[in-house]
Amino acid sequence: MKPGKFDATVLTIGFAFLYLPIVILVIYSFNESKLVTVWGGFSLKWYGALWQNQGLLDAAWVTIRVGLISATSGTVLGTLAALALVRYGRFPGRILFSGMVYAPLVMPEVITGLSLLLLFVAVGLDRGMLTLTLAHITFTMCYVAIVVQSRLLTFDRSLEEAALDLGCPPVRTFFRITLPLIMPAVVSGWMLAFTLSLDDLVISSFTTGPGATTLPIKIYSQVRLGVTPEINAVCTILIGIVTIGVIIASITTKQRELQRLRDEHVAATQA
Repeated sequence: MKPGKFDATVLTIGFAFLYLPIVILVIYSFNESKLVTVWGGFSLKWYGALWQNQGLLDAAWVTIRVGLISATSGTVLGTLAALALVRYGRFPGRILFSGMVYAPLVMPEVITGLSLLLLFVAVGLDRGMLTLTLAHITFTMCYVAIVVQSRLLTFDRSLEEAALDLGCPPVRTFFRITLPLIMPAVVSGWMLAFTLSLDDLVISSFTTGPGATTLPIKIYSQVRLGVTPEINAVCTILIGIVTIGVIIASITTKQRELQRLRDEHVAATQA
């Protein structure tokens, strides 16, 4: 059924509302003029000036480090949490455990950030890279758990059972059978966790400290004094990084799915 004119119009307005500001930001990052609202011609000078801004470079390096560490750690913990929820039935404390996994998804970021701040103060941790990374791991692992759990719910366990019947140890079965088959979900969870860590502002503002200023916090502090072309340039670079990451993840997932279908076809043919 083809969409009507009204549906197409609403869809166009919706996409324009979401993406037109991003397109305008990218265009004005190549603006010659210092005034971000006045077009002065095409130029790359603000990208050159960005590399001379040590404050933004330091904040970008902190953001990338925290994002990589938190996304990787959150992916491992989130995958283990998903396995526990799907594979181990009704173990003691399951309701509490599942509630703790899902809570950051529905909890306002202000409450999550304040709670983590009070926790770090109570245990005597000075705010900095460690507290910032722990906070990002806390909320990113929840999203990974949801993504991996959805894949495990449709997982064909007969493949694992066949490997176990043939004498493959459980741990080796997981790494040779289970993990490769759920890898697209794991990769998607990692990308989601990295993206969420990359642009988090609220939780980071509660848990950061000296020497751990992330790029969103740095941008927000500068924007309050006025938007500069350098801000447009760094935001464009962030958009490019996220876009490339999503494309790579999509291609990887598609290739793995095609490989899985080919393997199943070969196995069915040989049988």
